[in-house]
Amino acid sequence: MRHELMQKEISGYRENGFVVINDFLTDDELAEWRSAVDEAVDLRGDARLPGEEGKVFSGSNSAVFKQRIQLWMDNERVKALMLDERIGKMAADLEGIDGIRVWHDQTLIKMPYGNPTSWHQDNTKWSFSSDHAISIWIALDDATPHNGCLYFIPGSHHDCYDDVSTNRPMSDIFEENPVLQDVDPVAAPMKAGSCSFHNGLTVHGAGANMTRGLRRAMTCAFMPDGATFNGNKNVLPQSYVDGLSVGDLIDNDELVPLIYKRA
Repeated sequence: MRHELMQKEISGYRENGFVVINDFLTDDELAEWRSAVDEAVDLRGDARLPGEEGKVFSGSNSAVFKQRIQLWMDNERVKALMLDERIGKMAADLEGIDGIRVWHDQTLIKMPYGNPTSWHQDNTKWSFSSDHAISIWIALDDATPHNGCLYFIPGSHHDCYDDVSTNRPMSDIFEENPVLQDVDPVAAPMKAGSCSFHNGLTVHGAGANMTRGLRRAMTCAFMPDGATFNGNKNVLPQSYVDGLSVGDLIDNDELVPLIYKRA
């Protein structure tokens, strides 16, 4: 794993809100990630989240991607990958913070001819609000303009916009936030085994899968240590949310494990 960041990668990330790391995984590591994620998705079945077994997800996002969340919670192989301190340090170094927690992992598998993922911000949907939320997106297959690679709007992480759902028309976020029309998007095609990091406020989307094959990606969103509850439930269990008030620390290590802390 290429986990040591170059200064130009850190500087570019902070300026643009995203960075692509080529050849992040070795061939053997890529094989293990593919195997572990495929196994976890197969074992999870139709449940998006742990504990939802028997609940079939048929929401509008199902036409965009096959999404399985918090696989680290019920698959030991995925847990070993997601809770890797080296990835936590990369995320902390990019954001210039001292500690990082796992918020949630998720597969984003575009099935053959899957719809595009509309432009959106991530952090506006989560249970904490932070300028330093960050996600890793690991390409398990080659991600190309033909099968649904990512696109980013550089510099969009410096503000919070009226957000839209990932299944809305691609133009919606621009109609609601005309200032975003002034910046040209950047495509981020990636070879399998490469990854990107993006800030939780970076506006991004993905194209449709116009091929007969899968476009598999494994992602993980990270929360800065010390983040507090903003009132949104999101992926937190209701039993945990019931004990929280707005402004309380989100620091339950069984739900949001601390994977890196600067000495």
